[in-house]
Amino acid sequence: MVDKNQNIVDFGYKSVKKSDKQKLVNNVFNSVASEYDFMNDITSLGIHRSWKNDLISWLAPQKNQNLADIAGGTGDIALKFLNAGGNSARIFDINEAMIQVSKQKYRNIHNLEWTIASAEDIPVSDNSFERATMSFGLRNITDRKKSLQEIYRILKPGGRFICLEFSHVENVFLKKLYDLWSFKIMPLIGDKVTGNKEAYTYLVESIRKFPSQAELSQMFSEVGFSRVKCRNLSNGIVALHSGWKI
Repeated sequence: MVDKNQNIVDFGYKSVKKSDKQKLVNNVFNSVASEYDFMNDITSLGIHRSWKNDLISWLAPQKNQNLADIAGGTGDIALKFLNAGGNSARIFDINEAMIQVSKQKYRNIHNLEWTIASAEDIPVSDNSFERATMSFGLRNITDRKKSLQEIYRILKPGGRFICLEFSHVENVFLKKLYDLWSFKIMPLIGDKVTGNKEAYTYLVESIRKFPSQAELSQMFSEVGFSRVKCRNLSNGIVALHSGWKI
């Protein structure tokens, strides 16, 4: 959430200059890139794979569709899109270390491309892609509304965007367990696996600072998306947000 000052944004529970956030986020992902996939398996108990499958199932890729996977990181969503029948996928991510991990994993996939780029300034023409996705990336972006505007711009009329992101837990008892796991256990695991406890402290805090399901749906509508829908997964630990460019 942007402060009234407009020059101050959240970095977890800290307030930082808007101009500094991207560098701080890059430092986080530079330090964890090589272990990012492994940490996702540990910290979500493997459930992130099911969440991503739910995204792809709802997206329902077709052989004539080309995907822009924004903040695509190590490439899980792009590969799932291709395996589910999509024509091609292009990963956009500002972090070169994450891109390199993805390239190493999927270097033999001929219809997969990579571009180092900010989600706030995607270097492609208007109306370029039939589908767009973002998985666990939006909360790390400095100007989230600008990134949504960019995604809307690059989609063709009739195109669809689905965002998978951590959200707000509905069940009170589950929320207490989730907070315990998030704030006490995840940073310790991050410290043991990556040597960077602070990175996973930030990632946990960034989840709690992220807009609610209703607030993010409103942001989708404000940038022009139609038929906006939200689906909670795992009682709201994460949510899928879908919008269409009409």
